Amino acid sequence: MLLSREEALSMLRKFVKNERLLKHMIAVEAIMRKLAERLGEDVELWGLVGLLHDVDYELTQSDPRRHGLVAAEILRDKLPEHALRAIMAHNIETGIQDDSRLAVALRAADAVSGLIVATALVMPRKKLSEVKLDTLKRKLRQRDFARGVRREQIYECEKLGLSLDEFLSLSLQALQEVASVLGL
Repeated sequence: MLLSREEALSMLRKFVKNERLLKHMIAVEAIMRKLAERLGEDVELWGLVGLLHDVDYELTQSDPRRHGLVAAEILRDKLPEHALRAIMAHNIETGIQDDSRLAVALRAADAVSGLIVATALVMPRKKLSEVKLDTLKRKLRQRDFARGVRREQIYECEKLGLSLDEFLSLSLQALQEVASVLGL
C-alpha cells in the first residue's frame, strides 16, 4: 500500500531539515508526476518516488555511497520494490544499475530540476516564469553553468521516448506549476 502524499511529507519533515533540499524534492516530484502523466504511468507512485528520493540525503552526506541505500531502508514497506530500486539507483555512486522507466525518469528529473532552478536564479527577477526553452537549451550546453548538474542524465529522457525539447518543456511546465511553493 502506498503512502499518501501527506504521510510522505510528514516523514520528510523528520529526516530533512534543509529547506532548499525539501524544495528540490518537491520540484522532482512535480516533474515525475508530469512525466508519469505523459507516459501513461502511475502518477501517484512516480510522484512519491520523486518526493522521497533524497529522504536520506542529510543522513548520508558524510558517506555519499550510502545515499539511496539508506533511503530504501527508511522507505521499506512504504513503496514497492521497483520504486525502492529506482531510488537506490538514482545515485550512481551506489553502483546499482536500473534502466527501468521509473529509474531513468528519476535520474533525468533529478538532474533537470537543478538545471531549471539554476537558470531561474540567473534571470532578472529570479522567477521560473521568465525561463524559456531556448534559454534552458543554451544553459544545458554551457558546461561552466550549474556544474553539479549531470547533463548525461538529462539526455536519458530519450530512453523514455521523449525528445530533449519535449522533456525540457514538460519539466519547465511542471516547475512553473509549483513555482509559488518553490519560491521562484
